[in-house]
Order: sequence, then structure tokens, then C-alpha cells
Amino acid sequence: MERAPHENVATVLVDPAVLRELEVHLMTLDLRVWPIATAPICPDGPRRAFQERRRMLMARRGEWELAADWTPVWISFGESWYDGADPLPWVAHKTLYRTLEQYADHVRYRPGLGGVPRLAVPHERSA
Repeated sequence: MERAPHENVATVLVDPAVLRELEVHLMTLDLRVWPIATAPICPDGPRRAFQERRRMLMARRGEWELAADWTPVWISFGESWYDGADPLPWVAHKTLYRTLEQYADHVRYRPGLGGVPRLAVPHERSA
């Protein structure tokens, strides 16, 4: 059985005070931030966001208590990180985690990627 097409994502809790700044920084690296509550693949985004945040907080047994009201996001990799059907290169992982380290006081995550259904990115049309 073949796995359904999916998107590699990191699930991250982000302090709302730095969400925009982090998003812009990641965009410059061709990394995309998808707040789970408004992600186009979630029919009930706010519920999914609550569940993801709760799962991450409970797994840390109080260690991440300060992130209880932070925004859960998925961070995906833009097209420049892929080479056809080849797996995502390790340099992509390193770039993501090095960038998140710069925001260490404002993000919480477990290293490793998960998979979600493809997140459609609108493309500009040429005239």
C-alpha cells in the first residue's frame, strides 16, 4: 500500500508576540508558517489547534506551562528544498532548527517532522 501524498511539517508552539517576525524570517528561507487554527486542510481548525497544543503541553508534564496560550503552527518546506521525489535533505532540517533556536525563548517544539495532507500554496499567475 502506498502512502498518500503528504507535507513534511514541524509542529511548533509560538509566542504570539513573535509570530509575525518568525513568519517573515522563515519566509526568507522558503519555509512556510501555517497557524493550525486557520490551516486550509483543517475542517475544524480551532479544535485541531487546541488538540495539538494540549498534546504538546501534556507530553512535557508542565515543563512548557508558559506556552499554554501560544499559537500552534505547522512549518513546512517550500519548493526550493526539494529535488523531485528525493527525500527532504538534512540541510533543510538543520536550517529550520537553527532558525528556531534563534527564537528559543518564544518557541517550543519537539525535533522531528510529521506529515499532514498537502498544504496548497497559491501561486502568482504570469500575464
